[in-house]
Amino acid sequence: MDDVAVTPHRARIHEAGWQSWSPTGTYRLNEASPRPQHRWQQLMRFRPESPPPAEGFQSEGVLALDAGEGWTRFYTPADTGDGGCRVPTVRAHQVAGRVVVSADGPMQVSDIDGNVADALVAFGDEWAARCGVRAIATPPSVWCSWYRYFLDVTPADIDENLAAMDRFDLPVDVVQVDDGWQAGIGDWDAYSERFRTLPDLVARIHDRGRRAGIWMAPLTVGSGSRLARDHPDWLVGDGGRNWGQTLHGLDVTHPAATAHLQASLHAVRDLGVDYVKLDFLYTGALSGRRHEDVSPVTAYRQGLAVVREALGHNTYLLGCGAPLLPSVGLVDAMRVSGDVVNPADESADVAQLRGERAIQARAWQHGRFWVNDPDCLIARPGFELRRQWANLIERFGGLRSASDRIGDLDAWGLRTTRRLLSGAPSPRPLDRRLVGQTS
Repeated sequence: MDDVAVTPHRARIHEAGWQSWSPTGTYRLNEASPRPQHRWQQLMRFRPESPPPAEGFQSEGVLALDAGEGWTRFYTPADTGDGGCRVPTVRAHQVAGRVVVSADGPMQVSDIDGNVADALVAFGDEWAARCGVRAIATPPSVWCSWYRYFLDVTPADIDENLAAMDRFDLPVDVVQVDDGWQAGIGDWDAYSERFRTLPDLVARIHDRGRRAGIWMAPLTVGSGSRLARDHPDWLVGDGGRNWGQTLHGLDVTHPAATAHLQASLHAVRDLGVDYVKLDFLYTGALSGRRHEDVSPVTAYRQGLAVVREALGHNTYLLGCGAPLLPSVGLVDAMRVSGDVVNPADESADVAQLRGERAIQARAWQHGRFWVNDPDCLIARPGFELRRQWANLIERFGGLRSASDRIGDLDAWGLRTTRRLLSGAPSPRPLDRRLVGQTS
């Protein structure tokens, strides 16, 4: 597609990952960007059907090349009138002082005076307009159960923290019940045994003057679910493994599957939930046989639009594990990095904060596509990088959420949690100096 002369020691290239958890960053030409080491990583961290090459760079939808001479060339999806449903894979590699660029779909090529960040800002404004992004609302402050209780959360845990929020006067708008309330991955129409009284818990959250939020993965079906057993013809692709089972996408091009999904989402909405974290969304864009012959990205946008309509435009939607460019215009906020900690070991990544590079490299998306979510604040003493993490959230964070058992916080943790939740972040684009920190 293109062949560009560059000044190799000054040139930079921006490689955009496919989804929230994909590596993303701006690199020198002699640097190597991350590659999947295992099949599950290709399925769950990269674009499943597009393994990256052994050398060079692979970007999903947008690639920016700073030639090292004061200007940047950027490659973006051609406007084919499909509303963000075509996101080509772009590759680049260096050959004798030149960078050769190729793509598997139609792209438009633009030049801009400036660096990679200038190019990404220009693209962000254009793509947001193309995808019909509405006015971006100020996000609520959130307490989330995940990083303290993981799959073992109970209604009693939520009640304990509700009382602690009042006792310590924490400015929490939304109390989000994470994974564990549902009967199965795909069985969003039934409660787990522990949460059979979920409607009563939602009522108690409201009685405390707070909003109720919930976690779900509406486009994902686990092989061990009732839905998978009853409707195997609704399953698409291989999305890797989690919860001890194989993950599949839900075929939202199948009318019966769509009707089932809508009914499940209406039930969640009718509980009085108006904040939903939508996780593992990448499964909605898996390749595979569907009821209708459409591309994976088209099916994904169709599915996410069903979710948006069913939950209502007044429900705040946070995407996670989501194909990024195809999600624009359909969610209010988006996770822009991997999980801050490994559930199995909080200290496993003390050498460097997980996702730090991606948070910085995607700063340009905040206020253009949605509100960026760097992930939850963890301020308890057992998290060794809590000070660095709090500083990163304060600099780059849009959505402010906390995920500690409040009773575990020391004086610093309480003070920091209160400060970060109190500071209502602006939904406007970040300061240009922060957006420039992409290398």
